[in-house]
Amino acid sequence: MSFLELRDITKTYGTLNAVSDVTLSVEKGEFVSLLGPSGCGKTTTLQMIAGFVDVTSGSIHLDGRDITRAKANTRGLGIVFQTYALFPHMTVFDNVSFGLEMQRVPKSERRARVEEALELVHLAPYAGRYPRELSGGQRQRVALARAIVIRPPVLLLDEPLSNLDAKLREAMQFELRDIQRKVGTTTVMVTHDQAEAFSISDRVVVMEAGRITQIDQPYRIYEHPQTEFISRFVGKTNLLPGTVKAVSGAYASVSLAGVPVEIDSQSGADMGGKGGALASGETVTLCIRPEKLRLTGAGQGRLPGRVSERYFLGSQWLYHVDGPLGTLMAVTPNDGSAPLDLDAPVGVDWSPSVVRVHRGAMAEAPDPALEAH
Repeated sequence: MSFLELRDITKTYGTLNAVSDVTLSVEKGEFVSLLGPSGCGKTTTLQMIAGFVDVTSGSIHLDGRDITRAKANTRGLGIVFQTYALFPHMTVFDNVSFGLEMQRVPKSERRARVEEALELVHLAPYAGRYPRELSGGQRQRVALARAIVIRPPVLLLDEPLSNLDAKLREAMQFELRDIQRKVGTTTVMVTHDQAEAFSISDRVVVMEAGRITQIDQPYRIYEHPQTEFISRFVGKTNLLPGTVKAVSGAYASVSLAGVPVEIDSQSGADMGGKGGALASGETVTLCIRPEKLRLTGAGQGRLPGRVSERYFLGSQWLYHVDGPLGTLMAVTPNDGSAPLDLDAPVGVDWSPSVVRVHRGAMAEAPDPALEAH
C-alpha cells in the first residue's frame, strides 16, 4: 500500500464535475506535481487532500488510515499557500513557531525545532523580522519553514512560487527540492508551470477537465505524451495529420499532405492509443518536438523549406519554416554563430525515432491558451 492514496475521488458542484474519478498513489518521500491548465481540477484535488473541500465520492488514505471525512486540522498536513498566508503582526520566529504552539509542543523543544527549520531555509539571521521586512523569496521560505517545522507526513504546495519574479522563481525551484530531499517529506505540489514541475518532481500528474490523463516521470511525459492534449500543453510541438499508407515489419509509411514519412510501426501502441501496431489506412497525427528537427542546407533533408520567422531565446533560436507541410517550428542551439536569414531556403530533417504518433484525427480547433504554455 502506498503512503498517500486517492481512490476514485470525485468532486461535483451541482451538475459540474470539478474532479472525476481521480486515482493516485504517492510513495513515502516522493515529490509529485499536479500539472494542468486553469480549471483542470488540480487545486480542487489538493484541497480535498488537505480537507478544505469535501469529497463527493471516493476515498483518501494516509499511511493506511482513511482520512476522507477527517477535519483539516486533524490531518496534520503541512501546507504552503500561493499567498504564503503569514501573520503580519508576528516575527519570522513566531510565524514558524505558531503550528508547534497549536500542537502544545514544550517551549524548549519548540525553540530548538524553529531554529532548526530557519537554518534549513537559510533564514536564521531574520528570525526577529516581520514579513513586511522580507523579500518575496524570503517570505516564501518562511511559509515553507512553518509547514515543515511541524514534521508533517505530507507537505502540500499550492502554486508556492507563482508570486516570485522569473529569476528568483527558478532559483527557488531547486532550493525547494533540496529542502524536500533533506527533510524527506512526501510532497504534492500544484502548478501550471511545466518547467517548475519537470525540474523538481519525481513524477508528474497531468490533468485535463477534472481527470488524470497521464502519470509518469517528467522525461517520459515530455518524450512520450499519451494524448494530443499533452503534446500541445507540455512544451512546443509540431502536430501533423496523416494517413498510414503501408506497414512493413518495424516501419510504417505515413502520407502527410502527399509527403511520405517513415515511422516506427509500433508507435501507436506507445502513445496511449488503442494498442497494437498501426494498420494501413489508419488516420494518425504525428508529433515532432521542435528541437528534434534539424535544419540543413537547401536541397538536403526530407523536406524543403524557407525561414519565415525567427525568435532569439538566449540559449536557442526558434525558427518558423514554411514548406509542403505548412509551417513547422524548429529550435536550434545558440552556438554563437549568425542566425539563419529570413526567407533563407533550408532543408528540414529528422530521425524516425523522434516521431511520436497519436491515433486518430488531429483536433481541429486547439485552445490557444494551451499553445501558450
